[in-house]
Amino acid sequence: MKIVLYGATGRAGSRILTELLGRGHEVVAVVQNIDKDPDRLAPNDGLTVVEGDLSSVDGITERIGGAQAVVSAYGPPPDKTEELIGVTKRLIGAVQQVSQQASSPEHAPRLIVVGGAASLEVAPGVTLESTKDFPAQWRPIAQAHEKALGLLQKSSIDWTYLSPSAFFEPGPRTGTFRLGQDALLTAGDGKSWISMEDYAIALVDELEQPQRRRQRFTVGY
Repeated sequence: MKIVLYGATGRAGSRILTELLGRGHEVVAVVQNIDKDPDRLAPNDGLTVVEGDLSSVDGITERIGGAQAVVSAYGPPPDKTEELIGVTKRLIGAVQQVSQQASSPEHAPRLIVVGGAASLEVAPGVTLESTKDFPAQWRPIAQAHEKALGLLQKSSIDWTYLSPSAFFEPGPRTGTFRLGQDALLTAGDGKSWISMEDYAIALVDELEQPQRRRQRFTVGY
């Protein structure tokens, strides 16, 4: 499968890239500066690195043509979290353009988004972000992710949004985890977490065997 990956040098994106290449996929990693930090994208027969960004629909459209899927692991600057909303709009617009040019609906690309956890429910109708103990410094990015999810839900494209658990950090690749829909997953010890390595497995599993088209789902221990 040919997959265009944005955010391939980030913490989540680099794990997704490793998982994709390990399973033999053809990956086009789109980076802003191809000469910056070259060691972060080790040479691989299945990897093509190209320059580009998420600043225009036309630029994205040019990069994703011919791909079966687009994976966005984009993370906005901490002080400009609202940029996530504009990026999501442009990704939707580009996927829509390529889909309209496709010879048939089955040849239209999917968009898989690395999402946030704060919009998951901790009780019926109560999201993690709305609880009184939710850290104030995380609220801007949480709200940006929630708005981005809303844009996807209103769109006509083939999308999937994968929310991690509350704590989302590098860790072991165990291959053992649970999947859920809109409720925050919590382990027996009360902790809600998933390693980026196991998150990558869940994301690539969904790419290879689609089960949640036009849906949000989540992964946790």
